[in-house]
Amino acid sequence: MTKEGTSLWRRKLHDIIYEADTPAGKLFDVVLLILILASIALVMLESVKSLDVKYHDIFEIGEWIITIFFTFEYFARIITIKKPTTYIFSFYGLIDFFSTIPQYLAFFFIGSNALLTVRALRLLRVFRILKITRYVGESNKLSKALKDSRAKISIFLFAVLILCIIAGTLMYMIEGEQSGFTSIPVSVYWCIVTLTTVGFGDIAPVTPLGQLIAAIIMILGYGIIAVPTGIVSAEYAKDMNTDKITIDGEDYVHMNTQACVNCNAKKHRDDADFCHKCGHTLNDTDD
Repeated sequence: MTKEGTSLWRRKLHDIIYEADTPAGKLFDVVLLILILASIALVMLESVKSLDVKYHDIFEIGEWIITIFFTFEYFARIITIKKPTTYIFSFYGLIDFFSTIPQYLAFFFIGSNALLTVRALRLLRVFRILKITRYVGESNKLSKALKDSRAKISIFLFAVLILCIIAGTLMYMIEGEQSGFTSIPVSVYWCIVTLTTVGFGDIAPVTPLGQLIAAIIMILGYGIIAVPTGIVSAEYAKDMNTDKITIDGEDYVHMNTQACVNCNAKKHRDDADFCHKCGHTLNDTDD
């Protein structure tokens, strides 16, 4: 095959795998989603002993079919971009690898003593459900909102931790060992589970003052839960606004899924000819 023919073949395969604007790309995404869900269903059904004993061979064959498909998909994603490391070491690249490799690792573990290890490794197949996030457009905006708000959330969590330490120390001084608050770490543990409204009930204050403080902590818990939600929501709304463009006085949101064949960057304008990240021609078919 000529160099031009190879480049064209790689480009077409790249468009099918990495983009969803074409019928072939949409079909690929749908098939992949179905296989991911089927794989998760197989893992769940396989964990039911009565079903595994009866249908083990069917589960095994189905899993191998899905694994082989994902193996081809993994290598296809590598060979269709000019900088494979941008995919291999990306979040989705690592997820694709670790969700596929456990099935092959079974070949290297022989003997009854290793059966439990193999089973634990094969449970890593549940990572395939994370592959779904690649095909849910809003997940990228949510992950970006979480990333942009990590500094504010970190400061908030640090403040909550300080509050738990102070409240835990007070409860240790007020309640004492006779009420189950045997140490400050145990008291801080109680404060954390109370503040998060979990309240296991293994430790409970008995004095009126301790119960008052516990009631205040529980009420604070409802307000504290709302804070990180508001932070992420604000960042999410900000990201939604930055994705909008104005055409003839009306707002539109980019839905272009075109990916750069060189660096695999996305979110390009519909009228873009070059990648916004590396400057490579978006429609170039040359190596």
